[in-house]
Amino acid sequence: MQLYPIRLFYKYLNKIKIKTMVKDCRNHVLHQNILNIMKQNTFKFHYLLNLILALVFFNTATAQEKKVAPASAELYKEIEQMDEIMFEAFNKKDFEKFKSLFTEDLEWFQDNGGLLSYETVFTNFSNMFKNENKLTRKLIKETLEVHPIKDYGAIEIGVHEFRHMENGKEEIGTFKFLMIWKKKDNQWKISRVISYDH
Repeated sequence: MQLYPIRLFYKYLNKIKIKTMVKDCRNHVLHQNILNIMKQNTFKFHYLLNLILALVFFNTATAQEKKVAPASAELYKEIEQMDEIMFEAFNKKDFEKFKSLFTEDLEWFQDNGGLLSYETVFTNFSNMFKNENKLTRKLIKETLEVHPIKDYGAIEIGVHEFRHMENGKEEIGTFKFLMIWKKKDNQWKISRVISYDH
C-alpha cells in the first residue's frame, strides 16, 4: 500500500513524457510542412519579389519624369531658354534688357518683403546693378519644373543660387522661386513672381 503513491507518480511521469513526445512529433511534422510549402513556393516568392521591385522602379522613374511631363518638351525648352536669357541680362547688369522681360502689371511676392509693385521692383534692381559688388544668379537645372497655363503661358518653378563677394569672402544664397510667364504676340514676359525660402 505504501508503494501505491510512488506507482501513481511514475505513471503520471510516463503520461507527461508521452504527451511531450507527441507534441515534439507534431512540431516536427509542422516544421517539415512549412519547409515543404516554402520550397514549393520559392518560384512564386521570387516572382512576387521581382514584380514588387519592378513596380517600385516604375513609380520612381515616373516621379522623376514629372518635372518634364506636365509640359511638352517644346514648352519646357522655351521656358528654359527664356530663363537663360533673363538671367544672362541679370548677371551682365543689362538693366534695360532685364526689365523688358517683365510685364508692366508685374506683381512680385517676396516672403520677407511682401508684395512689391513693378516700380518698386525695378527701382531696387536699378540700385542693385549700380552696386560694385557683383551679384550673379545660377539656376539649379535639376530642380526646374515647367507647367502649362491654358490660353495664357506657363509656370516655372525651381531653385537658384545667388553669389556675391562680401568682405573678401564669397557668399552663396539658395532660394526657391515660382514665376508665371505670359505669352503675347509670340513674346514671353513674366507677370508674377513668388520668391521664397530666404
